[in-house]
Amino acid sequence: MRKTLALPLLALGLALAAPAPAQDRTDPDARAAALVAQMTRAEKIRLVHGHYPNIMADRPDDVPQSAGYVPGIPRLGIPAQRMTDASLGVSAAHQHEHDNTALPSGLALAASFDPRIAYRGGKTIGSEARTRGFNVMLAGGVNLVREPRGGRNFEYAGEDALLAGTMVGQSVAGIQSNHIVATTKHFALNAQDLGRDVLNVVMDEATMRESDLLAFQKVIEIADPGAIMCAYNKVNGDYACESKMLTDIARKDWGWKGWMMSDWGAVYSTVKAVRSGLDQEMGEELDEWVWFGGMLDDAIDSGALSETQLDAMVSRILRSYYAHGVMDNPVQPGVRPDLAAHAHVPLEAARAGIVLLKNEGNALPLAAGARSIAVIGGAANLGVYSGGGSSQVKPEGIVLLPPPVPAPSFIRAIYLHPSAPLDAIRAAAPQARVSYDNGRTIAEAVEAARGADVALVFASQFTMEGQDAAMALDGEQDALIAAVAAANPNTIVVLETGAAVKMPWLGDVRAVIEAWYPGGRGGEAIADVLFGRVNPSGRLPVTFPADESQLPNPVHPGSLLPRGNELGNTQPEPFDVTYPEGADIGYRWYDKTGVTPLFPFGFGLSYTSFAYSGLSFDHGRLTARFTVANTGAREGTDTPQLYLAPPGEQARLVGWARAELAPGESGSYSVTIDPRFAATFDVASRQWVLRAGEYRLRLAAHAGDPGQAITITLPRRTYAVDWQPEDPLGAFDGDD
Repeated sequence: MRKTLALPLLALGLALAAPAPAQDRTDPDARAAALVAQMTRAEKIRLVHGHYPNIMADRPDDVPQSAGYVPGIPRLGIPAQRMTDASLGVSAAHQHEHDNTALPSGLALAASFDPRIAYRGGKTIGSEARTRGFNVMLAGGVNLVREPRGGRNFEYAGEDALLAGTMVGQSVAGIQSNHIVATTKHFALNAQDLGRDVLNVVMDEATMRESDLLAFQKVIEIADPGAIMCAYNKVNGDYACESKMLTDIARKDWGWKGWMMSDWGAVYSTVKAVRSGLDQEMGEELDEWVWFGGMLDDAIDSGALSETQLDAMVSRILRSYYAHGVMDNPVQPGVRPDLAAHAHVPLEAARAGIVLLKNEGNALPLAAGARSIAVIGGAANLGVYSGGGSSQVKPEGIVLLPPPVPAPSFIRAIYLHPSAPLDAIRAAAPQARVSYDNGRTIAEAVEAARGADVALVFASQFTMEGQDAAMALDGEQDALIAAVAAANPNTIVVLETGAAVKMPWLGDVRAVIEAWYPGGRGGEAIADVLFGRVNPSGRLPVTFPADESQLPNPVHPGSLLPRGNELGNTQPEPFDVTYPEGADIGYRWYDKTGVTPLFPFGFGLSYTSFAYSGLSFDHGRLTARFTVANTGAREGTDTPQLYLAPPGEQARLVGWARAELAPGESGSYSVTIDPRFAATFDVASRQWVLRAGEYRLRLAAHAGDPGQAITITLPRRTYAVDWQPEDPLGAFDGDD
C-alpha cells in the first residue's frame, strides 16, 4: 500500500519549514553591533533610506530597473540592498528581461491547502531572485481578505488567519532558504486599494490580535522574515508606518528581530516614524521629502532623536543580513535561472489550486470520445490571466491586452501568461474538433456553442494593485455565459478571477471550475483537470458570497466619496473604515448572521468521494484524531478540516489534513490545535484566554458542512502574549 500522507498545518518536519541557518556560527546580533560600531553617521543614514530605481535620478549603471535599491558600504563589506517584487515571482527584474517563473496567484496557492506547495514555490522564486542579483524579495503578502472587492486580494492567501499565516509562512521560509531576505507585508489591515493612502481603519486591539495580526504572528513563528513592510493606510488614527504596533506588538510581544521597512511612498514624518519603530524609508522618490536622509541627521543634531536610536535601526537591518546569510553568501548576478527545471513548480501549484465548484451529472472529467468542443472567450487562445501591479511577473512570450476598465497609470496592459488553454485542450483531445470563438459577439458565440458536444466558456475578471474591482466578471460575460448555456445544455465554465465573483448563471451550467490566475503553466493545468488527468483537490480559501448584500459592508467603503477622476490616481477625501464582522472574518461572519453564501470557505469537489469517521480528542495535548476513507472509484486528495466553536461563538478553523488516498484506501490522521486560534485576547492582562466550557469540534469538508461533530469540555487556560507552540506547524502522526 502507498504511504498515506497527512499534512495537518504542515507535516513536513522543521528541516523543510525553517529558513536555512546562516553559514556563520556566531551571534547575528553581536556581529551586527560590531559592524555598527565601525560606521560613521553618514554611513548609517545611507542604509535607512532607499530608492525606487524605476524613477531614480542618476541610477547607477549596475542597478537595473527594479523595486528598490539601497547603496552598500564597500569599505565594511556591506552589500547594496537590491530589491525585487514580489510574492508570485521575480517581477520585471530587468526592464527588458521577461523570463522568470510565474507562480499562480496567492489565492490559488492557498487553495491547495498544501504548505509544501507554498514552500516549493517560495524556494523557486527566491532562487531566481538570487540569480538575478537580488538579495531582498518583497514577498509574503498575508493581509486577510476582509473586502472581497480588494484589488490585491489575488496576491494574498485568503480570509482565515491560520490558513494564510501557514501558507505565507512557508512561502517566506522557501524564499529565505536561498540566503536572501523576504519581506512580509502589508502591516497591517491593508484590505482594500480604494483610498489606501487616506483611509483609517478603526479597530480595537483584541479584534486585531485575533484576526489580521495573528496571521502575521504565524508567519513570524514559522519563517522569521528578515523584514516586514508597513502599509499605506492608517490604523486608529496613525499611519501604519507611524503606529506603535511596529514596536509594541511586532518586537516586544512577538520577539521579532528583523527590520521594519516602509511601503513605497508611505512615510510622512521623521521623528514620529523613528520613535514608533520604522527602520527604513523605501521608495523615497515617492515621498514628499526624504524623511530618513538629511532630515534624520538634523533630528539627531537637534536632540529630537538620538544616535542610539539610529544605531538600533541599522543594527536590525544588519542583523537580518547575518541571520539569513546575506552577508556570508553574497548574491552573484548574471547567472540565468534554470527555467526548464523550475517549470514543474507552477504546474504542480496550478493543478493543486484549481477548485471544482459544480459538477452536475458528472459532466467532468470530459469524455475522451467527445467529438466536438467549442472553446469560447477568456482569451483562451492566447494564454491565462494574471493580476496587475507590482506583483506582475512577465515570463518570456508574455501576451498584452488592453485593460477592460480604466486603470491606474502603472497598469497599461493586461498580461497573459503564454500558456494557452486552447492549445492544451487540443493536445488533450486530439480526436475532437476543437473550435474557438473569442466571445466578443454573443450571437456568434451562441452559434459556435450550438453545434458542439461541449461548450467550454472561459470567463475572466481582471484585478490589480491600485484599484479595487467589482465582485463580478468583466464586461458582458455573465450575459455571454447565460446565452451559451441556453444554446448548449452541456456548458462548462472555467473562471480566471482575482477573487470571488457573482454567478447569476450558476443554475444553468453543468460544471464550474475556479482556476484563479493560474500562473505560467496554467493552460496545461486547466486541461489536466478538465480531462481528468488530475483529480481536482483545491478548496476555497475565501467565501464566495451570492452578492454584495451578504457582505459586512455592502457598500464598498469610500466608493461614494467624490474623486478627481476614474483612474484612481486622485484619492478620495480621508475616511474611516470599520469592519462590522470584527474578528469573525469570512465564513465566521456568515455563520454568525445565518446567511448562506454561494460557496463556503473550504469548499471544493472531487472526481471521487470521501468519508470521515472516528473523530476523537486528546484534551491534554489538544490533539484531534480521525479517519478518512476514499469511497470512490479513483485516486484523489481530500482536505478534511477541523472547526472548533468556543462556547457561544462561531466555529473557527483550527487545523486540516491532506489525505492522498487510492480507491478503497483509508488513513488515520492527527492534528494538534494551536489554542490561540480558539481563544480570545485579553488586552488588560496581555494574554490569550481559552475559556472554560463546552466546545463543539467538527470534522468537515468545508465551513458550511455539518460533518462529524463532538462536544469537548475544556478548563480555562491562559497563554502569555509571547507564547508560541513548540512546533508552529502542528504535530503529525500518520499511518502507512
